[in-house]
Amino acid sequence: MASYWLTRRGFRLLGILLLSSIGLLIYIRWHDVLTKLLGPRLPPLYEKVREQEKSLPHYGEYKRKTVKYFLAANHYHSSGWGNVMQDYFMMSLLAHTTNRSFVFNDYVWNPDGSLYSDYNGKQIPSRIPLSALLGGPIVGDPWAPGDQTPLSVSREFFHKICPNPTILQTSDINTDEVRFNDDISASHIFEKWVEKINSTDDPCLMLDPSSSPIFEYWIFGNKKRMLSIWPYLSKSPAATHWGWSPLVHDAFRRNRHLFEPTKSTFLEGLFDSQKENMSLAVPGLLAIHVRRGDFKDHCVHLGKWSSDWNAFNSFPEFDDKFDRPTDGGWGETSEANMELYIRRCYPSIEQIVDKVSQVQKAAANPLRYLYIMTNGPTPWVQELKSALAQNMSWDHVGSSRDLKMTWEQKFVAQALDMYVAQRAQVFIGNGWSSLTSNVVMLRMAQGFDPNTNRFW
Repeated sequence: MASYWLTRRGFRLLGILLLSSIGLLIYIRWHDVLTKLLGPRLPPLYEKVREQEKSLPHYGEYKRKTVKYFLAANHYHSSGWGNVMQDYFMMSLLAHTTNRSFVFNDYVWNPDGSLYSDYNGKQIPSRIPLSALLGGPIVGDPWAPGDQTPLSVSREFFHKICPNPTILQTSDINTDEVRFNDDISASHIFEKWVEKINSTDDPCLMLDPSSSPIFEYWIFGNKKRMLSIWPYLSKSPAATHWGWSPLVHDAFRRNRHLFEPTKSTFLEGLFDSQKENMSLAVPGLLAIHVRRGDFKDHCVHLGKWSSDWNAFNSFPEFDDKFDRPTDGGWGETSEANMELYIRRCYPSIEQIVDKVSQVQKAAANPLRYLYIMTNGPTPWVQELKSALAQNMSWDHVGSSRDLKMTWEQKFVAQALDMYVAQRAQVFIGNGWSSLTSNVVMLRMAQGFDPNTNRFW
């Protein structure tokens, strides 16, 4: 009887695999045909996600009572997700500290009202709803029990409730002296804005869309200024209750075999509905962030201006540090300095292999799985994989290029990479990258051992 059951179970599994394979072949075949007939598929517009943002459960209650709101309408646009996420994080922290509902907006690439934009010859959505990237209180989920801070609302809801908000100018606080003086800390700027907002009675507050962000990118790049706010930031609900979207969690489950090969197969990951606990590390996983493409030009620019690492990549507890050269800058540097910047910012395959080997040997617990977060072309990634497998033992090596995602997930893949890196036992990142910086910030806020955060 047991043998018969196993046979039926085996045939059932084989049937599922066969049907899946046939379905995939049909999809690929007809996808090619339809692409030739109708042209490339348009990027998603996330209609279901937008509908969810329009109908959050607390909207009915908020229409009937006075709630204080804060909208930062001046988020970066046409910028990478790392820089935009930094701004969203700090503005949600400011809203929570002043006991106001945070008003969230889209991740905007092109603010001209178009549906699609061109990015390096490919079409992308001009706007992506924030709930496609993030989950948790920042997009309207409840705060922790006992936290009475008003829940977040969408920009569309805000403008219905607040047709004539009080508009604040960033320059009200951020004079040129405040913006560019290295002796004025981020914590000081934050406190001044808390005072400014708390002294304003109007429940409807909005930062002027044409003004600069309160915390500009060079402040995030200045450890002297930015790390001053870490003791407060690290314990804030903005950090401790940070979350990723259902789309990102689903993409993680679909691709779990790339990060935890012994945990499940691809099919088991696909149908597993268990919610991930993102406070737990994935045992044995090493995630590495390797930038390619035009980032080399950016690294050259950083070298010419003697730029330092981002602040949250510069905690004093870290083993890996960067001693910024002092004999360059203002557009010029020495050949030796430039070589240093390229090695730490845009390492070669040989240099990547050397660093990964060092980290694997030094790890407190065995690192068996390797995940490469990269925008590198597939042939280059394959070359890197081969090099990493030559002198090191891995149970599995995967990369961003191996991900299997839905059409909607493809355009938020950077968030998936960040979530994987956040969960890794050990992470190697790029000291000048805001994406790396955000991952490290979340890992530190979660209580990861500081020395599980490494850098090229």
